[in-house]
Amino acid sequence: MPLKAHLIEARNRLFKSALAMIPGIVIGWILYVPLMAALTAPLVQMVAERHTFMSLNYSGVTTSFDLKLQISLILGLVIASPVWIYQLWAFITPGLTKKERRYTLSYMAASVPLFLAGVYAGWIIWPNIVRAMTSFTPPGGSNILDALDYLRFAMQLMLFMGVAFLVPVLLFALNAVGLVRGKTYLKAWRFTILGVTIVSAMAAPGSDVMSMFFLAIPLLVLYFGAIGLCILNDKRRDRRNAKKTQETEATADTASPLSEIEGP
Repeated sequence: MPLKAHLIEARNRLFKSALAMIPGIVIGWILYVPLMAALTAPLVQMVAERHTFMSLNYSGVTTSFDLKLQISLILGLVIASPVWIYQLWAFITPGLTKKERRYTLSYMAASVPLFLAGVYAGWIIWPNIVRAMTSFTPPGGSNILDALDYLRFAMQLMLFMGVAFLVPVLLFALNAVGLVRGKTYLKAWRFTILGVTIVSAMAAPGSDVMSMFFLAIPLLVLYFGAIGLCILNDKRRDRRNAKKTQETEATADTASPLSEIEGP
């Protein structure tokens, strides 16, 4: 397929993904108030527990509108995840063999629930992160948080967790097609920890160590869990290959005497 055709196909699939986001954007726009209430619930709880002052600051004239628009767009991206993940898969598959397409289809089916599970995990740990981050405020102090930064922190965390939950799918996919063995992943554990630390530091909205810690730990757990599955898959594949080799050798040994008799 020529380059122009590839670009046209990419444009069409991006357009379809954008269309799929519209229902989610509308839902986010309608549910803005209860969503913000849920996101700010940790602040309300801590005000009651610590008897201190905490609030969100809407610093600009358009800040409230920007906040509502961003929540709607991000919710649209999450709700449309089955569509844009499929569009990505459909854009890649024309260059794959029939066997590889079957593999990628099963991985795509696993990717959607994993991405949504990652987003949900981010939602679950969000109150704990807010509690941990604000616990360093000294007695008598108050937290007046910028609303856009607060939202960016929450949404970045949830999207990051969603992407992090896709890591096992990618690692296992490369292992299943025979490109990378599990022990190869394991040998690179030092570089992996360093890379995860750097990525977590970049993804964490704040410069504090705790936010980076909360992002890095799930990634490392998923990575080493995927390695364990890859190693088990390698052992199963090695046993199957060894069994085939033994059967081939046994067939060859059985056939060789007949060849010697028929030869003269």
